Amino acid sequence: MLIEVKNVSLLFGTTTALDNLSLQVQGGAVGLLGPNGAGKSTLIKTLLGFVKPNQGTATVFGMDVLANPFEIRKQIGYMPEDECLIPGMTAVQLVSYAGELCGMPRRDALQRAHEVLYYVGLDEERYRTVDEYSTGMKQRVKLAQALVHDPKLLLLDEPTNGMDTSGREEMLELVKDIAIDKDINVILSSHLLPDVEFACQEIVALSHGSVAIQGQIHALKENKGQSFDLKIVGDSEAYITALEHHNFQVELHPDKRLRVTSARQEQTETTFFFKLAYDTGVQLRQLRGVKHTLEDIFAEVMSVDSQFSND
Repeated sequence: MLIEVKNVSLLFGTTTALDNLSLQVQGGAVGLLGPNGAGKSTLIKTLLGFVKPNQGTATVFGMDVLANPFEIRKQIGYMPEDECLIPGMTAVQLVSYAGELCGMPRRDALQRAHEVLYYVGLDEERYRTVDEYSTGMKQRVKLAQALVHDPKLLLLDEPTNGMDTSGREEMLELVKDIAIDKDINVILSSHLLPDVEFACQEIVALSHGSVAIQGQIHALKENKGQSFDLKIVGDSEAYITALEHHNFQVELHPDKRLRVTSARQEQTETTFFFKLAYDTGVQLRQLRGVKHTLEDIFAEVMSVDSQFSND
């Protein structure tokens, strides 16, 4: 087991950051999702041993985070969301220094710094001071310092922050390569769902300090059911009633378009919707299948969770 968290609660004053949170992570590339204040960064800091829970236990690599924080950190690469670069240092100096802090001999750390800076695309810029770097370049240096000691687990907190489109795509390609080809476990914390969907196979979504949903992305998409976008002309109320009678969930959009989702496992033939339109006296002007995204799943889960929290 890579990570195991059992009934962890953590309070900052009167604010609950983690609320009886329990989860298990076997490994691979896992996306950590949730709105601001959901507890993502607090969970990462808990796993690193930076903060102490008020109750519960957490283990990484089978070791308790409170009893073995330094041993755990030797095997983790951490890319924080906040600025963490030392002014006046060149990239190669900074990354090499990070390697030494992890216990690497100076010569090995320097050699490894050159290798990882080449890997993240900064080989030609490695002798410039980090003060001169753009936001995207700084993000790459942060990734390099997290990789320098060849960790077993990489914790990435908003790694594409401030990057332009091409830089963001390149960063996500690196994350995917690290997880798949380099066989390093990755926890990617992000508020950008397309980033997580591209680079990860599994998600853990937090809300109000607890797990709202966890699972393999492809399985969550399949479980959501088959969906269609429809546009009709006529008595929409009668058509919607008929759809609901056949166990379809119906969302009415502002442009009078219908999002129809099947609650059944078997595939629905498109001819069904035309026949139903004929039976209810409406015209079906548009019909297309919908490919579910992670955003659909996340929005639905957060909506349900919000309803419960407001009750």
